[in-house]
Amino acid sequence: MTRVPGAEPGDPARPAGRPTAHRAVQRQAWSVGLATGAYGVSFGALSVASGLDVWQTVALSALMFTGGSQFAFVGVIGAGGTGLAAIATSTLLGIRNGLYGLQVSEFLGVRRAQRALAAQLTIDESTAVAIAQDHDHPRRIGFWHTGIAVYLFWNLFTLIGAVVGNALGDPRRWGLDGAAAAAFVALLWPRLRSRDAGATAALAVLVTVLVVPRAPAGIPVLVAALAALVVGLWPRRSSPMEATPS
Repeated sequence: MTRVPGAEPGDPARPAGRPTAHRAVQRQAWSVGLATGAYGVSFGALSVASGLDVWQTVALSALMFTGGSQFAFVGVIGAGGTGLAAIATSTLLGIRNGLYGLQVSEFLGVRRAQRALAAQLTIDESTAVAIAQDHDHPRRIGFWHTGIAVYLFWNLFTLIGAVVGNALGDPRRWGLDGAAAAAFVALLWPRLRSRDAGATAALAVLVTVLVVPRAPAGIPVLVAALAALVVGLWPRRSSPMEATPS
């Protein structure tokens, strides 16, 4: 076996194009971060309109840092609900981040103090960009860059939305409500390579469309995820070709 110059014994060979691939992952991560963070304007404006002040709004984004839970929290408060109801709703939606943590821990390899930082940055976007990569190293790059990018932009635009929300008017007229969804579609599309994946995605979309008019914000995402999980766990019959040993 030819040893790659600069590589330690036992290390895998490093293809010449790897730095370019890593830069591509970083560009993807920061693009997703900007698209998602821009939607923070909507949260900031909605939070202040629901009765929270600017600093309470900023604290929610900095500490809670999970969009679905944040929107659910201010939605309950804005509708006249109690603080306990708002906390319970946002906590229910935040459970998914714990499930993400189980998945990303397999390739992050973080220890001690890094675990707390990784837990704070484990969100929909950082997980999605990470698992879209083919190997552990680019997965780590995707996770950290996306998490940091979303955190910075989300908190920045939350502050902007909280301060100038009234002047901006309804954030939906700027298309910010579709920015995060568009980023997810861009990540998902290349991975729909099989009929099972396509059918699962179609079912999740259908369930979401049916549930959105009837459920609080954030709940449709959980219902769609549950539907996809059921499809994934549904037992399948092996075809004769698959059952026959080669």
